[in-house]
Amino acid sequence: MTQSTSARYRRAGALAAAAMALSLLPLEASQAAEGAQARTATQTRPASDALSARQQAIPLIAASMAVSDMPRLNAALRQGLDAGLSISEAREVLVQLYAYVGFPRSLNALGELMAVVDDRKRQGIVDLPGREPGRAIPTGEDLLAVGKANQTRISGAPVQGPLFDFAPVINQFLQAHLFGDIFERDNLDWQSRELATVGALAATPGVEAQLRSHMRASLRVGLTPAQLRQLTEALAAQGNADAARRAAEALTQALAAASGG
Repeated sequence: MTQSTSARYRRAGALAAAAMALSLLPLEASQAAEGAQARTATQTRPASDALSARQQAIPLIAASMAVSDMPRLNAALRQGLDAGLSISEAREVLVQLYAYVGFPRSLNALGELMAVVDDRKRQGIVDLPGREPGRAIPTGEDLLAVGKANQTRISGAPVQGPLFDFAPVINQFLQAHLFGDIFERDNLDWQSRELATVGALAATPGVEAQLRSHMRASLRVGLTPAQLRQLTEALAAQGNADAARRAAEALTQALAAASGG
């Protein structure tokens, strides 16, 4: 393990709290940047009025992982793989979410994915392997710079405020690792990453502020209100009524903020 890699892993332990700090972006700055950022955000796919079957599975996987509901996670993983989600993409969702719900849940979920893939192989099902990231991840100051740029695009404005004055290192962790190391991995697009984050936060009680922040981010990276409503419906159909309710409330508030209401 290189010194640079070791440093990244030492930083990683703080990320569960760091990721949650996104909600402290001043709402006024977010609203002011909403329209322009939605049009200019990169790393997105053209939006349609409906989530694909592959996209629908992502928040269901994330919501199940966030609360360690292994039976639902098993079913959601199978649903996603059946819909064309590659093994690499499913694995990337579960890796990314450690920054929001912790290493233990991520590790357990990755073990469940391994078991699902092995079981499907025994049944003769051939799943798409997917690919690893296709570009090198920057290091040092270059990593911090690209992470800050990614964070600004997704958040709608530079992230700042009293919390970051009080603990500036938390924003450094966000920029260098979450929005740098993780979001620079191009084997999962930003829309999929936001679908995963929204699903996980919707399933987690007590993080409604962060959920609202990521609903706004979802709009910025090109997901449509209709697609996000479909996400809430998918959570309800999964039997996760509380997560569906929290997601629907966050979407209503995000749309009101975007329209200046």
